[in-house]
Amino acid sequence: MYKDLLFNLKGITPEEFQYTQQIMSGMDEHQARRFVMFYSGKRQSANDLLLYTLLGLVIIAGIQRFVTGQIGMGIVYLLTFGLCFIGTIVDAVNHKNMANEFNQKMALECAQLVKMGM
Repeated sequence: MYKDLLFNLKGITPEEFQYTQQIMSGMDEHQARRFVMFYSGKRQSANDLLLYTLLGLVIIAGIQRFVTGQIGMGIVYLLTFGLCFIGTIVDAVNHKNMANEFNQKMALECAQLVKMGM
C-alpha cells in the first residue's frame, strides 16, 4: 500500500526505501500520504549531495554540509577550504552515506510531524 507512494521519490535507495517503510508501518493512508509529502520536500538524493560536494571543490567548500544541516562543519569547511580539500574528497567518496544519514533524520522528523497531527 505504501510502496506506491515511495516509488515516486526521485533516487530512492533500497536502504532508504526499507527504512521509510518501517517508519510508515503504523500509519494510516492519510498519514502516509502526508508523511511522503513532507519527506519528499526535505530529503536529499545521493546524486545531489555528490553534485554539491563537487561544487565545493570548485566554488565554495562546505556546501554539502550546509545542505545537510551541519552548519558548524559547513563553516569549518568554508574557512579551511574543505579541510585543505581532504574533507571534501572524503565527503565525495562518502556521499551515499551522508545522504542516507540525513534522510533517516528527515524521515524521523517528518514522521513525528505527521503523528502530532501537523
